[in-house]
Amino acid sequence: MSLFRVDKTTNFEGPHQSTPILKGGSESSEAEVAMILIHGRGATADSILTLADELDIDKKLTLRAPQASQNTWYPYSFMAPSDNNEPNLSSALQKIFDIIQELKTDGFSEENIYLTGFSQGACLISEFVARHPKKYGGLIALSGGLIGTGDSVNQQDYEGDLEGTPVFMGCSDVDPHIPKERVDESESVLNMLNANVTKKFYPGMGHTVNQDEIDHINQMINK
Repeated sequence: MSLFRVDKTTNFEGPHQSTPILKGGSESSEAEVAMILIHGRGATADSILTLADELDIDKKLTLRAPQASQNTWYPYSFMAPSDNNEPNLSSALQKIFDIIQELKTDGFSEENIYLTGFSQGACLISEFVARHPKKYGGLIALSGGLIGTGDSVNQQDYEGDLEGTPVFMGCSDVDPHIPKERVDESESVLNMLNANVTKKFYPGMGHTVNQDEIDHINQMINK
């Protein structure tokens, strides 16, 4: 089964199309780079925006944080059968695509757009990048991995070229929601798509974000 991919003709309508998109950071007209922040299950756009307060960025950064309908991007596990998570998953992918198009209208190329997510948001943003490969500013997946049924993802479902897009994947080695093996598989797919992946497992860490991960984000953007 081929994966759903968004383009300028798709215009998928689902539960997330009418939800708000919060803004933060610098105004688009003043910013050098943009970041899209995707919150986790049960969280809010407001909560993920606070992540930017921890960053130490030399460049002026504009932020976009969409809100999921009912605080959830898709209803079941990211390892459940994909059909079980529809139409929410496709709706969420369309939402991200539309934000990128708006940022491009504001003058940002994909190479100046960073895509960041935590937990369910990390799974969603990783899946978006893998299904829509091109040169992005960077992908930051905090406690997440690609979406796929069961114990593995099918590399044959993905094709294209990320053109060396820098990727940072950080996760606990004992995360109760994100199996270590799925993070490894996701790294393999992204490498196959020609990303430049840095992956770090943190021994015994909870389902959270630590300072070392923040430091990696700072280094990626300031570089």
